[in-house]
Amino acid sequence: MMKAWVLHGIGDFRFEEVGEPHLAEDEVLVSVKAAGICGSDIPRIYENGAHRMPLVPGHEFAGEVVKTGSQVDGQWLGSRVGVFPLIPCRTCRPCQDGAYEMCRNYSYLGSRKDGGFAEYVAVPTWNLLRLPEQVSFEEAAMLEPMAVAVHAMRRVEIAPNDTVVVAGLGTIGQLLTMFLLERGIQNILVIGNKEFQKQTAQRLGVCGARYCDSRSEDVRDFIMRHTDAYGADVFFECVGKNQTVSQAIDLAAPAGKICLVGNPYSGMNLEQNTYWKILRHQLRVTGTWNSSFSGTEPDNGALDDWQYVIQKLASKRVAPKKLITHTFSIEELWQGFQIMRDKTQDYIKIMMTAE
Repeated sequence: MMKAWVLHGIGDFRFEEVGEPHLAEDEVLVSVKAAGICGSDIPRIYENGAHRMPLVPGHEFAGEVVKTGSQVDGQWLGSRVGVFPLIPCRTCRPCQDGAYEMCRNYSYLGSRKDGGFAEYVAVPTWNLLRLPEQVSFEEAAMLEPMAVAVHAMRRVEIAPNDTVVVAGLGTIGQLLTMFLLERGIQNILVIGNKEFQKQTAQRLGVCGARYCDSRSEDVRDFIMRHTDAYGADVFFECVGKNQTVSQAIDLAAPAGKICLVGNPYSGMNLEQNTYWKILRHQLRVTGTWNSSFSGTEPDNGALDDWQYVIQKLASKRVAPKKLITHTFSIEELWQGFQIMRDKTQDYIKIMMTAE
């Protein structure tokens, strides 16, 4: 038996004892050492439910392999691992092209299969990533959102002198800012709506004058003032609202690039003048989804998004722990869910850690 947070129905979320996962022949049992709460976990638990229930949510986690399936190389036993949560079908066209993040028939730890808000999780070996000793479990539990941010960054060609806007400073927006700074991009403008977000962005290295508080400042005036009225060369929209998508199009420079990152809150509608901007300014608009993971060791220096992040973590080029605002044990994790649901405190990344 083990302890886990189990979603039985919308809003019916219980901490209880359940059976230890049964391992398929190609799976390992991971003892969870750290797990982060994703913003998507809140509507999954309290509003929309999961694809199947009962379910153990949680797709941002890391831990140690404590048991292996019958066909698994015994060398995995005792390994410290991060976990890519998407389980591809391997047969659809994107999978055949190696674009597993666009699999048409995927499963997913934490939304379609039991995930990381538990003492143990069954994980296919293909989804494992060995952790260098210098990478902590808490950092590794942030591999998934970091890889999502990196995937967005790598979707767009960014020149060193480009003015880059990041609109929306939740976890992904802050991590994207962190990786842009690590990459050497200096002309970064960030847009948030909380003093706490400004303080966090400043800790990452953003000058206070380059933070726009959309509650009290006119975003258009702010961007035009910092770009000599030309607009942003690259605009990352990390909110997912109609207003900010239209804003990105309106405030992009001629021949500018827009990357849509934020999950949509509702339907999207473009006014005619906004659509004209795409045409007349010849904007390049792209979407981004999840992150690239090859399940293999780097080949000829070509890194997938997870390997890219691991290299930056191992060399201490990025410090995601700056974004961990709360830490709870598995028994206390209900407090983290309530903080995010009710927004009773400022937070960025809320983490569960094992004792």
